[in-house]
Amino acid sequence: MSLPSKRSLLPPSLALWVLLATLGLAAAQVPSPASLGISPGTGTNLVTIRITEPGNFVWLLQHSTDLTNWTEVAAIKLHNGFFLRGVAGGTNAQSLFRAVFEPARQTIPSTTDNALLLPATPFNYAAPMLPPRFSQQPILGQDTMPATNLTTDAGATLGRVLFYDKRLSTNQTVACASCHVQASGFSDPRRFSVGFDGRLTGRNSMGLSNARWYQRQKFFWDERAATLEDQTLRPIQDSLEMGMTLPALTSRLAAEPFYTNLFAQTFSSPEVTSERIARALAQFVRSVVSVQSRYDQGVASAFANFTAQENLGRQIFLGQGTFSHVTCARCHGSDNFVPGAGIFNNGLENPYVDKGVGALTGLPQDEGFFKVPSLRNIELTGPYMHDGRFTTLEQVVEFYDSGIVAHPNLSPPLQGTGGAVGTPLRLGLTPQQKAALVAFMKTLTDPNLATDPKLSDPFNYGN
Repeated sequence: MSLPSKRSLLPPSLALWVLLATLGLAAAQVPSPASLGISPGTGTNLVTIRITEPGNFVWLLQHSTDLTNWTEVAAIKLHNGFFLRGVAGGTNAQSLFRAVFEPARQTIPSTTDNALLLPATPFNYAAPMLPPRFSQQPILGQDTMPATNLTTDAGATLGRVLFYDKRLSTNQTVACASCHVQASGFSDPRRFSVGFDGRLTGRNSMGLSNARWYQRQKFFWDERAATLEDQTLRPIQDSLEMGMTLPALTSRLAAEPFYTNLFAQTFSSPEVTSERIARALAQFVRSVVSVQSRYDQGVASAFANFTAQENLGRQIFLGQGTFSHVTCARCHGSDNFVPGAGIFNNGLENPYVDKGVGALTGLPQDEGFFKVPSLRNIELTGPYMHDGRFTTLEQVVEFYDSGIVAHPNLSPPLQGTGGAVGTPLRLGLTPQQKAALVAFMKTLTDPNLATDPKLSDPFNYGN
């Protein structure tokens, strides 16, 4: 069975034909979904070839002038389901190209050198430059890094590769990074994430900025994972998210030369185990550290770099002066903007459709309790709340100003005074004060995080 052929005509001045064809591909071997395309190139590249298919096969790009005699131009190996590159070809006035799949030519392995774009000297993950306050309380007590899994350069590098690898899903179409996008503060810009078979998750993917620091140590919105190491393996095995089994995963990864090499560098032997996968992924996630925001710059200068509006927003956020009734910092404390020992019900609705911790315990007193994530890079991580119901920070501020719903489990910082238990607080902020609060939260954006190469996709896609 062949995939459909497609022919496109270039501008007449070039008098050049481009042909896409696939030959010798048995029905059982057709990767799904698969997309191949050849289009006009630029400069010295006669054509641009684009291939998307999860099987990571080898495709042969061939050239002809008569549709009878074909010359091989390049053997193209996919390493993570995608390839895009301009390729030099024939110079005849009429040239034709095709991409061909031949089972006998599936012999190019994915090695560290050809599959990955890693620096000769590993990135520094083990000793990030942190502000002095990160080695003091309360942040010191928020650190989730266990002594049994200290971050190393090699371990976080392996974790970075795993984080972006679609092999971690059963049909090789979804990676951790599919739902935790670097440009979006390692969150998902969609309200709900798309699983390996197209179904949607029930919650918004939480941003990972500074996930290393959380005093309660637990992960997921409902805190069902006791550690980050525990958390990393659960989406992989989830029947909706990635649909994989750990035995199948370890076998698949062990078959890749670049993985046995990276595991050997990290753990002194090439053996691929689920425990090692979890440790490496956790090391990489803890390396998503944001400390170069305008807020961080302001700490050292008494916030002289802030505008008057941003300083007003900071005063409101911290509940200072005439804003002592504002309690943002009680749930988003320290310079990591995470809670201390508490978990909170923020009065989103009554009753809760998603009961959070209450869905796990079945206890009415646990309904509506969810983990409070860091506000670091909050500007990048919308939509907001566990169900992504708010699309803008302005909507979030409006909710906390006037929209909190009465609930018997409503957390004390969000309760008004003088009313029954669970009566919500009303802040009564003016439009200008609300805008100032949003402006302050935007100072928590670290422009380097969204483009930092040591946190980016390491795979070689040809381009």
